[in-house]
Amino acid sequence: MSGAPASPGARLRALVAAPEILVAPGAYDAITARVLARAGFGAIYMTGAGTVNAQLGLPDIALGTLDEFVQNAGRIVDVVDVPVFCDADTGFGNAVNVVRTVRAFERAGVAGIHLEDQESPKRCGHLDGKRIVGVAEMVGKVRAACDARRNDDFVIIARCDAAATEGIEAAIDRAGAYASAGADVIFAEALTVEEDFRRFAAAGVGAPLLANMTEFGKTPYYRAAQFQDFGFDAVIFPMMAFRLMLGAVRDGADVLASTGTQVSLLDRMATRAELYEIIDYPEWDGYEARYVRETEGPPA
Repeated sequence: MSGAPASPGARLRALVAAPEILVAPGAYDAITARVLARAGFGAIYMTGAGTVNAQLGLPDIALGTLDEFVQNAGRIVDVVDVPVFCDADTGFGNAVNVVRTVRAFERAGVAGIHLEDQESPKRCGHLDGKRIVGVAEMVGKVRAACDARRNDDFVIIARCDAAATEGIEAAIDRAGAYASAGADVIFAEALTVEEDFRRFAAAGVGAPLLANMTEFGKTPYYRAAQFQDFGFDAVIFPMMAFRLMLGAVRDGADVLASTGTQVSLLDRMATRAELYEIIDYPEWDGYEARYVRETEGPPA
């Protein structure tokens, strides 16, 4: 329909295709997504590790369910105006399960998901001991994901973890196969040197490239502009917000336990007014004024 707003997937595709690299920080819950969107980022990435760590208090080894991931994604989508794309682990099963996975995330309003080529239970891409599925199995998942989406704008990202286990050339070959199967973006995971990033980009795998700039991992701390110079189109910072939160809570808990008061921490906290602004408290207060107080009759 003429004048209809662009779909989340179409908006994400435009950001990936833009001349400037897309920088997408990771959110693990709705309030964090609000803060990141207010900082001016054009898209938000729902971190799978952060979702499992924060929502369940468990490690990122395929312990989260499809429903738990989709529920978190839906809550994030509801509170931000920028496109959200999500970690979907290995698709929560085989290629048949991927069909349901794509449809569930698409109903939640996200712009796209990424699927990885690890065996399940998966591991963090920056840990040793990963096991990779065969090319044919991952190609089947990518094809299933592309066929399952209701809107062709929904972005299917294929994450390739093979560089650590099979070498950079095998990873590039896999990426080409995934792109040929229909993947819209290739996520080259856990590359360790600039040369490998440049080789990946120069190979022309047939799809835009996404990098992962996580902390304490295998990838050196490159800036977004450096990834762009390497030939990449997007970069995620998946766990930055979560790790900042965890460090702040840990330090605050130590202060409270040792002193019995939080007073020395007040200047490190968001104020009540700042919190209310972030969560749009005045808007909800306005709803009460309009729909509750205005309709109440005089006391009996």
